[in-house]
Amino acid sequence: MSRYYYDLHIHSCLSPCAEDDMTPANIAGMASLKGLTLLALTDHNSCRNCPAFFEACKAFGIVPVPGMELTTAEDIHLVVLFPTLEQAMNFDREIHRRIIPVQNRPEIFGNQRIVDCDDNILEIEDTLLINATDLDVDSALALVRRYGGAVYPAHIDRPSNGMIAILGTVPAEYGFPCVEFNDFEHRERILAEHVLTHCTTLCSSDAHDLGRINEAEHFIDLEDEPYSSALVRQRLIEFLTR
Repeated sequence: MSRYYYDLHIHSCLSPCAEDDMTPANIAGMASLKGLTLLALTDHNSCRNCPAFFEACKAFGIVPVPGMELTTAEDIHLVVLFPTLEQAMNFDREIHRRIIPVQNRPEIFGNQRIVDCDDNILEIEDTLLINATDLDVDSALALVRRYGGAVYPAHIDRPSNGMIAILGTVPAEYGFPCVEFNDFEHRERILAEHVLTHCTTLCSSDAHDLGRINEAEHFIDLEDEPYSSALVRQRLIEFLTR
């Protein structure tokens, strides 16, 4: 059993609302300086910077987790994480067909850059990634599980795109074993009010700039022997879906 200090909700320069210097290399470097050892990249409706993210994290000894922040048809944000890069990229191709097809306007929404681990721009994504998909929550959950991922509601303590803000609660029929907070200031009250005390709780940054990445404060203990980053990711997914 080892202790992993985490931030499982971070946006790169592929998300139009993130700073351009949020490259996978810079994210991994800042996370290392802050003492984090388990890190997920969760761009809006895309996993296409995850390959560079994997390389960058390896250079800093951080376990990378591929994922995305999925926007449902109800405009609810869900964090989606996968145990392997291959699963994430297969899921990415599925989601790309389901985003409402609106052209990005970088001067208004921001750049959407796909980069390599040396910060070289490989491609510019033209479809606006912050749009909703055509998946309602039920359909999104079924699709994530079909691809072998973990899924849970993002930042339920925030008024923007949180499940509680939009639906008024986290419906029990969705069966979420985990929920995410942006911070833990009101955690106990929210868990009690919405009958979520049985849920595992995570606190992740939703960072769109380097300074907002979590400090080494929140941790998860995972069985990781015989050690490999693949095993850590698999144990994480099991932890989030049990």
